[in-house]
Amino acid sequence: MRRPRRTFTETTQNQDRWLLTYADMITLLAAFFLMLYSMSVMSKGKFSQLAQSVRKSFSGSATGGGKLIPESGTAVNQLGLSTHEYRNYTRAMQNLRQYVEQNSLTASVSMTSDERGVVISLIADNMLFDRGKADVQPASLPVLERVADVLKTNNNQVTIEGHTCDLPIQTPQFPSNWELSSARAGSLLRYFTGEQALPAGRFIAAGYADTKPRVSNTTAANRARNRRVDIVIMKTEAQREVDLAMRSELRRITVNGVAVTSLDQAPADGRTADSTADHGVTETATGGENTGRQAEPQSGP
Repeated sequence: MRRPRRTFTETTQNQDRWLLTYADMITLLAAFFLMLYSMSVMSKGKFSQLAQSVRKSFSGSATGGGKLIPESGTAVNQLGLSTHEYRNYTRAMQNLRQYVEQNSLTASVSMTSDERGVVISLIADNMLFDRGKADVQPASLPVLERVADVLKTNNNQVTIEGHTCDLPIQTPQFPSNWELSSARAGSLLRYFTGEQALPAGRFIAAGYADTKPRVSNTTAANRARNRRVDIVIMKTEAQREVDLAMRSELRRITVNGVAVTSLDQAPADGRTADSTADHGVTETATGGENTGRQAEPQSGP
């Protein structure tokens, strides 16, 4: 008896299955480009928050130039210090600030920061030096000792900058403001490296004469504010690289299609000081051109 013959029917495969893969790919691409778009477009409000946060990390204050040690006792480690160094630095800065406030020296001592690092400004008149002199006065030693305590908490480079007002000086010791400002910076350098035994290799003394006034030389009070010595604790190289990377990232951010190339262009209330230009600086007590005013032999900045 012959067995019945089996017949096989070939099933037709679905020719449209590729559409599923294609649709999935298109969906994923659409989600990817939407994510990129949302990252590239930022509202002014969100950008303002970002800019203030970046400024705070740069300068220790959202307004760029406020107190380094707020009332709460917190501070931003903008110097690139280690955890141990930063703890000691914060304690020393608190001691300095408390001494300044307790002795009513807030008009003579200020602690701010800029792109270079931390700036401790000491007014020359009635504290550091006599008028037209470069000898450190004994009354300033308690403040200088506390500044030295701050410097001892880290190994960062320190620049001591002498500044004068625009009043000319011409004496046998100081023919111009260049010599006077450089000598004043050198006097503090000798104090820190001699009396306080800090390493001389950390320091640079610079005299700026009247080329970098803090305020305009229009009144006697303003001239007194410009006669000062700035002690700048420089950021570490690693911290400068971090700051540079953050600034480079900011340049990529756009607000309403306008590229932001610096923090100064950001739509926020704060301002970052730019103190990198060194116009007219003398690194040692070298001579320089005096102002166009007639010299007064016995008076000076």
